[in-house]
Amino acid sequence: MVRLISALILVLLIVTPSLGQQSLVGTYKLVSQAAEIDGTAPRESTGLRGYLVLTPTRVIVFYTQGDKRKFDTSVDEKAELFNSMVAYSGVYRVEGDKIIYTYDASWVENLNGTTAVLNWQLLGNRLTVTTPPRPMPVDPSKTMVLRRVWEKVE
Repeated sequence: MVRLISALILVLLIVTPSLGQQSLVGTYKLVSQAAEIDGTAPRESTGLRGYLVLTPTRVIVFYTQGDKRKFDTSVDEKAELFNSMVAYSGVYRVEGDKIIYTYDASWVENLNGTTAVLNWQLLGNRLTVTTPPRPMPVDPSKTMVLRRVWEKVE
């Protein structure tokens, strides 16, 4: 009987998301994003709109920056529009102050199948997610840290 109860408890611990994950579940609106480049003071991005959705096991993110153009714009304007957005989903898990995403669908193919380890902090209804230092996508000779602040809306 003790073995059966122990096995049941072990199964429940394995299949139940961590308490950290449970506290994060919800829909969040993007409040701000700041980039620190090569240790400089963080620079705020402007004109961002987007959402983060965390279920007990899945993350879905979409945000965009700047003016929206119509679908009938030039190829250059469409490329600029593509470069002004971020969209991805995947599974995630929480380990202490780390949130670990494993991407399975993304607006850029090379993100699919990769894993990101980010820092997170939840204060009230605000979730701050911070990247570790990493090469800038547009200039790999520089290092950047991104900090996104999300506000829970449901």
